[in-house]
Amino acid sequence: MLSGERKEGGSPRFGKLHLPVGLWINSPRKQLAKLGRRWPSAASVKSSSSDTGSRSSEPLPPPPPHVELRRVGAVKAAGGASGSRAKRISQLFRGSGTGTSGSGGAGGPGTPGGAQRWASEKKLPELAAGVAPEPPLATRASASPGVLKIFGAGLASGANYKSVLATARSTARELVAEALERYGLAGSPGGGPGESSCVDAFALCDALGRPAAAGVGSGEWRAEHLRVLGDSERPLLVQELWRARPGWARRFELRGREEARRLEQEAFGAADGEGTGAPSWRPQKNRSRAASGGAALASPGQVTGSGAPAGSGGKERSENLSLRRSVSELSLQGRRRRQQERRQQALSMAPGAADAQIGPADNGDFDQLTQCLIQAPSNHPYFLLLQGYQDAQDFVVYVMTREQHVFGRGGNSSGRGGSPAPYVDTFLNAPDILPRHCTVRAGPEHPAMVRPSRGAPVTHNGCLLLREAELHPGDLLGLGEHFLFMYKDPRTGGSGPARPPWLPARPGAPPPGPGWAFSCRLCGRGLQERGEALAAYLDGREPVLRFRPREEEALLGEIVRAAATGAGDLPPLGPATLLALCVQHSARELELGHLPRLLGRLARLIKEAVWEKIKEIGDRQPENHPEGVPEVPLTPEAVSVELRPLMLWMANTTELLSFVQEKVLEMEKEADQEDPQLCNDLELCDEAMALLDEVIMCTFQQSVYYLTKTLYSTLPALLDSNPFTAGAELPGPGAELEAMPPGLRPTLGVFQAALELTSQCELHPDLVSQTFGYLFFFSNASLLNSLMERGQGRPFYQWSRAVQIRTNLDLVLDWLQGAGLGDIATEFFRKLSMAVNLLCVPRTSLLKASWSSLRMDHPTLTPAQLHHLLSHYQLGPGLQPPAAWDPPPAEREAVDTGDIFESFSSHPPLILPLGSSRLRLTGPVTNDALHRELRRLRRLLWDLEQQELPANYRHGPPVAASP
Repeated sequence: MLSGERKEGGSPRFGKLHLPVGLWINSPRKQLAKLGRRWPSAASVKSSSSDTGSRSSEPLPPPPPHVELRRVGAVKAAGGASGSRAKRISQLFRGSGTGTSGSGGAGGPGTPGGAQRWASEKKLPELAAGVAPEPPLATRASASPGVLKIFGAGLASGANYKSVLATARSTARELVAEALERYGLAGSPGGGPGESSCVDAFALCDALGRPAAAGVGSGEWRAEHLRVLGDSERPLLVQELWRARPGWARRFELRGREEARRLEQEAFGAADGEGTGAPSWRPQKNRSRAASGGAALASPGQVTGSGAPAGSGGKERSENLSLRRSVSELSLQGRRRRQQERRQQALSMAPGAADAQIGPADNGDFDQLTQCLIQAPSNHPYFLLLQGYQDAQDFVVYVMTREQHVFGRGGNSSGRGGSPAPYVDTFLNAPDILPRHCTVRAGPEHPAMVRPSRGAPVTHNGCLLLREAELHPGDLLGLGEHFLFMYKDPRTGGSGPARPPWLPARPGAPPPGPGWAFSCRLCGRGLQERGEALAAYLDGREPVLRFRPREEEALLGEIVRAAATGAGDLPPLGPATLLALCVQHSARELELGHLPRLLGRLARLIKEAVWEKIKEIGDRQPENHPEGVPEVPLTPEAVSVELRPLMLWMANTTELLSFVQEKVLEMEKEADQEDPQLCNDLELCDEAMALLDEVIMCTFQQSVYYLTKTLYSTLPALLDSNPFTAGAELPGPGAELEAMPPGLRPTLGVFQAALELTSQCELHPDLVSQTFGYLFFFSNASLLNSLMERGQGRPFYQWSRAVQIRTNLDLVLDWLQGAGLGDIATEFFRKLSMAVNLLCVPRTSLLKASWSSLRMDHPTLTPAQLHHLLSHYQLGPGLQPPAAWDPPPAEREAVDTGDIFESFSSHPPLILPLGSSRLRLTGPVTNDALHRELRRLRRLLWDLEQQELPANYRHGPPVAASP
């Protein structure tokens, strides 16, 4: 490591060796975001009331299994549209074994809930036959009363809702009157005309929505669907029979009648612009009113049981009569004719249908048989069920209505603090299905992509799927141990593969033999074919290195050991290439959580190898020598040999770090953002990359330390040697090292050794420039400090000596320019050049200059350094510096307190290279040494695999057949 200020042996005139205490690293690598995706806790609609202590309406028990009225219209995209539509479309394509019975396909009480949704959907022709009669009042009157919370934000301060006692016979108008009385805005329901007009000004609304900030607990209610209840509708029946979907909540709101009608019409207008979902909303809305209104379809002369004014009841009856007119105006005869045609088509497909005569039959039988005549969608991808878990609840076709389709078990909560369950499009109820099991993306661009969730058992064409993969029409997708689907996409127009990829090449092929990488159960290869394929892999030049997780430690250790010992005659970046192949295999083939663990183990192995190498060099080059034993200075050749392993590790670690960064970013993009383990994986990857950062920094520190230690003994010659020796001719730019003056060859020899070392190790160009930048920074500071120190003791600042120093410095800069380092050298030697230029000014011209002009001509020199050079300049015997050289009072303090020596702590920071890695893992391996090492590692993995087998099952490495 770089040590602090110390004095080395050498020329006492050269002064002190100021070595930096340490380098600091400023890596621009962006820290990977710690995306902690946590499901928020379930948000309860907080409410306050002066009448009750309850916090929110508890969910009611499940509705009766024989009836479930569901809204078919436009639903907001926040979670209702695609999900409910997908379920309804999936329910249209049910198998024959659904277990439905009765007219219209309605199941009995014992039918599972999944089958009841289709069986209970109301159809428009059924409405034409009239609405089912209202149950007797005696039956409904026996139901126990309930407490309804009526929210009236803005009606009174300090109360969000009022609790109202309601029965099955309570109408919306009665509850409005009671709620107004609770809010202090009206009297009893049987009050005078003024109070009746107050009741007419308000309406009870059925609102569906969800909290705006789920999980926070203080989120405001956000209503997304609003329906105005008729005066004769029964709110308690509405609450009991119509349940909100999971993740949604309903409540009753008290609003002004005009405001409620306006909001309802705006909702209808928005639904009309959303496409196919809008037309089905209006009849469903009116049907809902008719179903829940009780006496809404009574004769015009009948008075409602609520005691409401006749005007309100007449208005509601007119709405229901409008509904009847709209239904009767439809072409019911055409619908019946089309139903009869479908029945005939269904009977024609039955055995012996040609000889049978179509006669009266049960409508339920016809409807059930009609459901079996499935026609797949023509504009949406879908999944065809080949094997399910429960035939009574599984459907034959599952349609993708969104670009992203999620399979999962679903549920009321995710099991973590009662937080809401993840959004799922298709619910599968097998025990081994995770809440969020698998995600399929099928956008306009082909192919589709399938990504399993962490820990979810998913197979793709019979092979275990661990990472995101392409999904083509005809592919088989297995979820868990029970479900098997075939993916179909009618939008491709039959452009899929003519032969399914999962179909065996030769049916009846023998079971696969050893060699896990080529033991696909569906490939259909024979023993000889598999042996040839395995031999081609072991000896091939493709940049692929397959391994199992159990062999990972042995493989990484072998690669790092070979790189540390220099075995195998690998190319400079060979170790990084082999390690990158391991990272690539883990990122593509192994399970999601494997890559972070591999990176951590890889970084620790590299760090340990580098630490051992640094200790070996330190033992050969100790800091403190025994007394009486002179220290032998390092030669350029010796320092090149010592630093070669460290420089190789710096080059390989730099390229490997860039490659790892790319793979981690890809992992973050491909991973499921709802995965709770993603944050932990990214933290592990960040720790591994921090270790690689540390390796680069330490190898850089050790390299520049030993190079500057070698330069320390050679730099004084630039100040003392005379380039104008007798018979010597000054070399020109680009001259060889042997043609340079003898006093400059040692210093230039160090620069040349460092340049050759970085080139042989294929160090990244950015690190090469930073390495020489630090060497030039050290040389400039050391020479300038020696120059300042030389002028204090004896006459040194004179024109003749300055010309020699200037010539030596120009020769060094010219040689560095020919080596391609001229720009960096000019930048870091600027201060030394400025000081030497000042001493090279002729004495007569210098005596005429003033302090201000000298400061302007030499801006890089500090006032203290300029004053030191001028005050010690040799003008001649008996001559004193002129008064014009005295600094002005404004700069006197800077001259007196300033330091004339350069600080080594102001060195430039180490900045890691940006951009992509220079490793190329595409195309065949062309380097013979790298290919030999790749073959050796593959056969090592083969031997490790064979050692796990019984002795009578082991095989030697196969040999490829000769062409």
